[in-house]
Amino acid sequence: MIHELAVVHPDAKIGKDVSIGPFVSVAADVEIGDGTTIMPNVTIMDGARIGKNCRIFPGAVISAIPQDLKFAGEVTTAEIGDNTTIRECVTINRGTADKHKTVVGNNCLLMAYVHIAHDAEVGNNCILANAATIAGHVVIEDFVVIEGVVAIQQFVRVGQHAFIAGGSLVRKNVPPFVKAAREPLSYAGVNSIGLRRRGFSDEQIASVEDVYRLVYVQNANLSNGVKLAEESLSASEEKSTIINFINSSEKGVIRGAVNP
Repeated sequence: MIHELAVVHPDAKIGKDVSIGPFVSVAADVEIGDGTTIMPNVTIMDGARIGKNCRIFPGAVISAIPQDLKFAGEVTTAEIGDNTTIRECVTINRGTADKHKTVVGNNCLLMAYVHIAHDAEVGNNCILANAATIAGHVVIEDFVVIEGVVAIQQFVRVGQHAFIAGGSLVRKNVPPFVKAAREPLSYAGVNSIGLRRRGFSDEQIASVEDVYRLVYVQNANLSNGVKLAEESLSASEEKSTIINFINSSEKGVIRGAVNP
């Protein structure tokens, strides 16, 4: 159902059973999947690609042009997966010539006032709490939880199943499976509660803990810790995921545990 006070361009592609509330603006180059609900006062601009069964709350702006002075009007997109909830006043900018798209995955929750900048990638099943600010070119892998008022610098990568505490400033990559907190942002343990909630076995969690014990707890030197983990620990998928992430982190990774 499209409310009579909504403005929907006739060229926009609207799926079945889509609800569009009053004072919504939908541009021409927009696609909205079946079953999605667009609440009042939402602005959906050219380049938006919205999946099925999403909910977009009042005040959100989807696919505005990037806040990047290099942007020259190139045709790009902002792509949102299925079953994702976008709360009040969230802003998601479309891509630039770098990646040509900004992406938010399936089953995500973006709470009020979240900002996703150009060319960022947010994986599946992620939660970004109120006023989290994600700069351009950031990559957030699957099942990441970011608490409120977190700011992530350009080109940073956050590994799968990581948890970042509220109010953090993220300047370096955050490895998979960890909790990150304090200032400067540091390793604060393994995200064991989150992993158990997602079905990780005790053996898998122990494998993660063994790696980070060598990498962060028993070694002040990150390179030495990674080398010891590679040489002394049994092979596991979790170990490979962590080591590969750290070894490929051109931006550098967060520091080890520090005293408060």
